[in-house]
Amino acid sequence: MREFGYQRAHDVPGAVALLGADPDARFLGGGTNLVDLMKAGVERPTRLVDVRELPLDRVEPAPGGGLRIGATVTNSDLAAHPEVRRRYPALTQALLAGASGQLRNMATVGGNLLQRTRCGYFTDPAKACNKRVPGSGCPAIEGEHHNHAILGGSEQCVAVHPSDMGVALTAFDAVVSYEAADGPGELPLAEFYLPVGDTPHQETALPPGALITGVTLPPAPAHALSRYRKVRERASYAFAIGSVAAALGVEDGVVREVRLAFGAVASRPWRAREAERALTGGPASAEAFAAAADTELAAARPLPGNGYKVTLMRNLVVAVLTDLTEEATR
Repeated sequence: MREFGYQRAHDVPGAVALLGADPDARFLGGGTNLVDLMKAGVERPTRLVDVRELPLDRVEPAPGGGLRIGATVTNSDLAAHPEVRRRYPALTQALLAGASGQLRNMATVGGNLLQRTRCGYFTDPAKACNKRVPGSGCPAIEGEHHNHAILGGSEQCVAVHPSDMGVALTAFDAVVSYEAADGPGELPLAEFYLPVGDTPHQETALPPGALITGVTLPPAPAHALSRYRKVRERASYAFAIGSVAAALGVEDGVVREVRLAFGAVASRPWRAREAERALTGGPASAEAFAAAADTELAAARPLPGNGYKVTLMRNLVVAVLTDLTEEATR
């Protein structure tokens, strides 16, 4: 591992200033992803700026009835928070599915959103990777890609974003707050991650050196139930090969409100807007759920080794929405 400096930040402006003075520095939260990448030689920061002691570790009511989640809240604390469990159960389920208890105790909300792809070519410095070394190529397209993107990829990159939490937050229309050198700002999570295009190394719309300070959840959808379901290749903690976060409101057999987001199918959590439009105002039936999923997945461009994900996601949408419909009518 390359030698690096370490400095603990005592306030948000000071943390941002430290990174501004050293563009090769990195913020350190729980370190569950960053430190692993440093050990592999993928990340080589000159300095780590520890932000764990900043006053960003609370979950509080937000104006209008939502919740404000500080960036250093741990995944364990967020999953166990009574208001999250009561009003946003899909978020609790996503957090619990995302990692072991030991990792959840360390991992932070801000760090979870900024974790890097787990593509084997990205994490191996001996291999080419456009995300790690722009212009070097994407060997996954012709090589091992069974868990890579079927939506939103490009010839430059087909990696998928690994966050479970981010999928649930996307379904709930979360907004990311940050502090940059020129002041505070906000980004809807739907705009937080950049499309891959020709610049896969540019992953988020955060200004350079910006620090995530929190995430705001709007009020939960009225009368809607929510659920997160994750499919993985082994029953123990593993990255998803497909996941769905859904919130569904049904009245008299008709879909009144629906939110859908997919995980492990794109470089960012994928909000299924086409499926939502197809479902709203229509029957809450397995046939309608399947047709809506097909509408969303019509844009899929699978590679030879990951076409199974199209069928997987279709079946997953039907299963999750059917379960929510049955729960709503009990």
